[in-house]
Amino acid sequence: MPTNLVKIKDRLFENIFNHAPNGIAIVGLDYRWVKVNHGMTKILGYSEAEFYALKFPDITHKDDIEVDIEQLRRLLSGEINSYQIEKRYFHKEGHIVWVLLSVSLQLHLDGSPLYFITQVVDITDQKGMLWEMNSITEIVKTQNEKLKDFAHIATHDIRSHLGNLGMIIGFMEEELKDIKNDENFKMLKESLAQLDVTITNLNEVRKEDFYLKSNLKPKVLSAFVDRAIYNINAIARQEECEIINEVDSQIEVLALAVYLDSIILNLLTNALKYSSKERQSYVKLRTIETDDFVILEVIDNGLGIDLAKHKFDLFQFEKTFHQRQDARGIGLFITKNHIESMGGKIEVESEVNVGSRFKIYFKKA
Repeated sequence: MPTNLVKIKDRLFENIFNHAPNGIAIVGLDYRWVKVNHGMTKILGYSEAEFYALKFPDITHKDDIEVDIEQLRRLLSGEINSYQIEKRYFHKEGHIVWVLLSVSLQLHLDGSPLYFITQVVDITDQKGMLWEMNSITEIVKTQNEKLKDFAHIATHDIRSHLGNLGMIIGFMEEELKDIKNDENFKMLKESLAQLDVTITNLNEVRKEDFYLKSNLKPKVLSAFVDRAIYNINAIARQEECEIINEVDSQIEVLALAVYLDSIILNLLTNALKYSSKERQSYVKLRTIETDDFVILEVIDNGLGIDLAKHKFDLFQFEKTFHQRQDARGIGLFITKNHIESMGGKIEVESEVNVGSRFKIYFKKA
């Protein structure tokens, strides 16, 4: 190689060595630090003089020394041309520094080993973030197990009470012959039956990893709407609110039964709860089909929501928009999460003292 090219090459290497933000070092075959750049002193805290008085195993975590030396042996034997590992160094102040270490071997002109060239990237922060994420994952896993245990206990106990109430209803039918024709009694009996269906659906959720999209099953939307309307019939009567059902009886959506029940029931209950006393109230449900989605519209002429004021709070946890003592700000938050977990979305149009229109996008079956 011409002399001027050698000088350019040496100058280029020197510039890279001195000014690289990461650590670069030359390590002798006896594992002593021969030369280190500013990046190495910054990452590990030792001065150049302190480095040159040490061998790399002196400041390497004991659990990583054997792995590093084995890779160096393979370099010297010609098995590999370079290697890259994660390893731990001790900082001068005593704490651990995680690095990504890359090592290659420089040879003499005759092919014999000369020294090792090492490059070091500090990954301590990334490791910390990874450990934090793993810790959070473990916490969530533990909490999920606790929730499953709670769900098992709750559904078991509620089902026991349901069985008891069912027996009481049976006794009432035997002792009070005319009660079978009482509308309120019919509603009570049917509501208990629907509650039993809900408990069954909750049990299915408890048994499965219900966040997986593959667990979504085709559901006839109108059947869930009919059931929800029946379950809140008494509330609708109390609020003097008409429920208009225009949902297509043939449409199927991809959903989890317990989520579908919750979504429809939440939106209907909200519409009734915030109906207007100044006019004849109604809630209308209807469906629209697109290529990929079935849109369920829930339209009311109730109190409405000031979207200019509450647009970004609408689906947030514990946010309320009307002065009612029983408002908790949980229903819409849960509803949005249920819809999105099934691959859908929810939109809303609303005007104060005019009413609201919620549009729920379900994946088409």
